[in-house]
Amino acid sequence: MAKNERSKYQDGVISRYYGNLDTIMLAKLGELVTELYLADTPAKQSRLWQRAHKAMVKLRVPPAIIDHIMQKRDVQILAKNLQDWLAKHQKK
Repeated sequence: MAKNERSKYQDGVISRYYGNLDTIMLAKLGELVTELYLADTPAKQSRLWQRAHKAMVKLRVPPAIIDHIMQKRDVQILAKNLQDWLAKHQKK
C-alpha cells in the first residue's frame, strides 16, 4: 500500500472539517434543539437527547454541565446554554 492514500485535496478537506468542527457541532445542536421542541414521542425525544449528548461531548463541554442538561432533559436549558456557547464562539 502507498504511504499516503489521500490526495492533497482530500487532506485539505479533512483538515478544514476538523478545523471547523466546533462550528459544525454548534449548528447540529441548534438543529437538535428545534427537533426536540417538535418531537412528539418519548422514543424520538430519547434518540434526540442521545445525539445532543454526543454533540456536547464533541464540543468538549464540561462534564458537569453535560450531566446537568442530561438529568433535566429540558429543551429550554439546552437552548439557553447553546446561546451562550454560540456567543462565546463568535467572540473568538
